[in-house]
Amino acid sequence: MQKKNRCIGITLGDPAGIGPEVVAKALAKPAIRKLGPFKLIGDHWVYRKYCRQDYANCSFVDLKNITPKQWQIGKPNLASAKASLSALQKGVDFLKKKEITGLVTAPLSKEPIGRILPSFQGHTEFLADAFGVKNVGMMFVAGKVRTIIVTRHIPLNQVSKAASVANIYATIDLTHRALRDIFKIKKPVIGVCGVNPHAGEGGMIGREEITKVIPAIKKAKRHKMNIQGPFAADTLFSPDIARHYDAIVAMFHDQGLIPVKTLCFRELVNLTIGLPFIRTSPAHGTAFNIAGKRKADPSSMCAAIKLAAQLTL
Repeated sequence: MQKKNRCIGITLGDPAGIGPEVVAKALAKPAIRKLGPFKLIGDHWVYRKYCRQDYANCSFVDLKNITPKQWQIGKPNLASAKASLSALQKGVDFLKKKEITGLVTAPLSKEPIGRILPSFQGHTEFLADAFGVKNVGMMFVAGKVRTIIVTRHIPLNQVSKAASVANIYATIDLTHRALRDIFKIKKPVIGVCGVNPHAGEGGMIGREEITKVIPAIKKAKRHKMNIQGPFAADTLFSPDIARHYDAIVAMFHDQGLIPVKTLCFRELVNLTIGLPFIRTSPAHGTAFNIAGKRKADPSSMCAAIKLAAQLTL
């Protein structure tokens, strides 16, 4: 699995959350460590609470952003938000300098960061802006299960407007290119969900399928992509049906994430596609409610590191 000149950066996320713990637990596993080298980015004294051992292929970049007096486990504040944002920016700097070749990000909290940087929407948008990329997508991966969402973190009452023909087509195209170029699938087959229950029932339960989804699919087919749908989302994710597709395009956040998190939560990884490098993260949040209790499950972080190692040159 090792590739020449590969070095993966790992940001520790919000120091008040479970990020440092799941990173430490993941790297405690020899099978994960051998995928390095790794460059850990965050506050070293926080990480030391979960890992007392130094590993030969894991260097640490200590940003010294937060002090013990500013830190309270399980309770994010402006200091912990600043620390997580600083680690992310340092990761960007390392990527631009070619000091790392891929990035794994532990969870951070959007709300306190928003008080520091009002434009902040999340890792995905921050990284896209940092590298001048307009079209990126959140693809959730667990083995051969791959799901991408057209609209991300927006209110449900804005989905219909945001799921335009242009956005749906752009997501399909981005997915097709990722399957072909990143996952090396020569002839990807993609299934597409409708917006409404039962995929609109021919316009009886909404017309978004007729006016938006089908035109986007037709455009993709004109560009020689193997796209099928729109399908009712309540059946498309059934394992017996989903296995026929290399990826599924869902229209909004919960439509795509509820089924895949139900089916594959422990091994699920968030892969940002469209960036000029591989970025992965565990498919869970900061879990402040269990932070510091040594209960955090590192499975998703292990999977995120494995996928980054598999895909990073």
